Amino acid sequence: MSGTEHSNPTAHVVVGYTPQDAFVAVQFSPPPAEYVWHDRQAEHRRERFGPGNCYQQWLAVDVATGAVWFGDTDWRTQGEEAADWLPGRLRAEVGDGALPSPAVLAVPLAHRVADDRGSDTWRFFSVEELHALVRRVLPLVQRVIDSLHRVGPGGVSEWSAEAATAWTDLEQACRFTLDATGAVAWPDPRMSAVPAWRVEVRDFLARNPELCDPAWAAATDAELDACAAYEADSGYDGVPGLVCAAAGIRIEEGYTFYGHRAALYAYRAAACGGRTPVEAGLWLQSSDAGRASWEGAKVVGASLADAPDCVLDHLAETFRGAAADDGVVLTGLAAHLRQQRAEERAAVDDTLAATGEELQRLEELLKDVRLVRNTVLTRVLSWTDGRDDEAIARLAAMSPVAVAEWRERLTADGNVRSEA
Repeated sequence: MSGTEHSNPTAHVVVGYTPQDAFVAVQFSPPPAEYVWHDRQAEHRRERFGPGNCYQQWLAVDVATGAVWFGDTDWRTQGEEAADWLPGRLRAEVGDGALPSPAVLAVPLAHRVADDRGSDTWRFFSVEELHALVRRVLPLVQRVIDSLHRVGPGGVSEWSAEAATAWTDLEQACRFTLDATGAVAWPDPRMSAVPAWRVEVRDFLARNPELCDPAWAAATDAELDACAAYEADSGYDGVPGLVCAAAGIRIEEGYTFYGHRAALYAYRAAACGGRTPVEAGLWLQSSDAGRASWEGAKVVGASLADAPDCVLDHLAETFRGAAADDGVVLTGLAAHLRQQRAEERAAVDDTLAATGEELQRLEELLKDVRLVRNTVLTRVLSWTDGRDDEAIARLAAMSPVAVAEWRERLTADGNVRSEA
C-alpha cells in the first residue's frame, strides 16, 4: 500500500485511517486474553508463551510518498510466518544502501512489558491510540523522507546518515512504557544528532581526496553502481572498502557508511562542471548532434573492426569535443568504442568461421568427386581406343599434361605387374 502520491513527499496518514473517516480501513482482531501469557517456570521454551503472543500490531511507512498507516497480523500465525503478514520489510532487512521498491518499511510494536517484580503485562492498542501515535511520529517520518538520498535518473532512494538516525528515533518513539497508574506512556519524539560512527561517503571522500578514482568523472551509471555495490572478503564494503582496498589502506572498525551511490554521482556531477552526463552510446545513436558527429567522423566504407587503438582514441577526442559543444559530457566513451569494435570484429570472425566451414564441406565433396573421376579416367585410359590425351582431358576437365602423366603411371604399373 502506498497511499496518496506526492511530487514533494509529505508525511501523512493514509485516507481511511483517521477519526473523521471512522477508521474504515482497519479492523483489529486481538487474541482472547486466555491465549496471552508468559510462564517463566515452563521447562520447554515453546511452553513459556501462549499462542496469542504471535499477535503483532504495526505501523507502516512508505518513504517514497510519506504515507503512514497501521494494522495488525493474524494471531494464529506462528513463528517466522508472522513476518509474511507485515505490510513491508523491517529496517534490519534492507541494510544501509538503496531502499527496496516499493519502499515500504514496517515498525512492529511491542506489546509486553515487565515490572520490577517480573510480572508481565500485555497491552494491545485501539485504532484511536495508534492514530494518536502516528500523529506524534509524523515529524520523524518527515525527517526520514526529507534526508534520504535520491540518486540517478529514476530517483532511487538511498539511506543517508541523517535518515538512518531519524529512523532510529522513529522506532524509539514507538516503544511504550506503563506509568504508575498503568496507563500507556510514549516517549517524546526526539530529533537526535547524527552520531560520529554514521559517516557519509561524500564526507569520507572529501577528507581523503587522494582515494578518489579520476575514472569516476566519465563513468556510466552502471559502472558507478558497480563501485557502490563493491563487496569485500573482509572489512568494509561499498566505496570506502573499494578505494581503501586499491590503496592498501585499512579503515578502523566501528563505522557505518551511507550514500555510496550519491557520493559517486555527486563526484561525477562536479567533474562535469554543470554539463549533463550522458552515456556515449545513447548520445551517438539517439541525439541529432551525436548522429551528425558519427557520420562526420566515419570514413566511407571503413569499419571499426579495422581501426587500431590510436584511431579509436582520435575518434573519442572528436566525439568529446562535439558533445561539449552540445552541452553534455559523454560517459563510458572509450569502453563503448571498444565494445563496438569488438562486436564488428566478432561479426568478421563469424563470417570467417562460416566460410571455413563451407570450404571444408566443399573440399570433402570434391575429394569424393575426384575419387569417382579418377576411377572412371583409369577405365577410359585402359581401353587404348586410339583417343589422344587432349580428347580425354576435355571430358575429365583436366589438362592434357595431367592425363599424359596419369597414362604413364598406368603404363608403368602395368609393366611392373607383367615383369612380376
